[in-house]
Amino acid sequence: MAPIQHDLTAAIWRKSSYSNTSGGNCLEVAEGYALWRKSSYSNSSGGDCLEVADGHPGLVPVRDSKRPDGPALVVNAAAWAPFIASVKAV
Repeated sequence: MAPIQHDLTAAIWRKSSYSNTSGGNCLEVAEGYALWRKSSYSNSSGGDCLEVADGHPGLVPVRDSKRPDGPALVVNAAAWAPFIASVKAV
């Protein structure tokens, strides 16, 4: 299977705070690349907020909307569908 390529020419990159100043251990993040949408199950009082990002074939990025600068969990799309089905069954 050929790798999926995304056009990141307009992305704004931010270096991780864990990168050192000598050029080693560098990790950069393209902020704003994902278009996030809030779960329909999130409440309006600011709690229980889960967001997912669309437009990433084969992947489902998930984050806590109260921490938009925090980490995102990236789930394989094949695993996401049965997870959602089991959550909705509860």
